Parts: sequence; structure tokens; C-alpha cells
Amino acid sequence: MLIAHALVGTFLGILLAYGFVGPLGTILEHKLAEGTRVYQTIKVTLLASLNGYAPQVAVEFGRKALSSMDRPSFKELEDHVKQKK
Repeated sequence: MLIAHALVGTFLGILLAYGFVGPLGTILEHKLAEGTRVYQTIKVTLLASLNGYAPQVAVEFGRKALSSMDRPSFKELEDHVKQKK
């Protein structure tokens, strides 16, 4: 009887670890990476500006720091900047 309890506990622990806790940790890790990506982009842009690059080049550094899924094209960014002027 004690062996059965030990086996049930072991299998339940493995199920919880690989079935629930592992995927939950992965989801949280991805959400944290998304949240820090914005700050990383701001940091790259500010550092490029502080290092003496022209504002257009500094913004291009920031644009390149974004992932390819979120990155606007050069033309989209240029049109947006022209609208703001």
C-alpha cells in the first residue's frame, strides 16, 4: 500500500511539473521578454543619440532593435515621422 501511495505521488508530481508548472513558466518568460523589449529599444535609441549619431540614424538603431514581427518598415517609419512634423 505504501508503494502505491509513493507511485501516485511521484506520477502526480511529474504531471504537475511537466503539464502545468513548466508551460506556465514558459508563458511568463515570454511575457516578460515582450515587456522588456520596449525598454531595450528605448535604451538603444538613446545610447545612439548620446554617442553623437544623427537623430534619423538613432531612430534607425531603435527600429532595428525591434523584432521582425513588430518592426515597422523604413517607409512606414518615415511616413509617421513626416506626419508628426
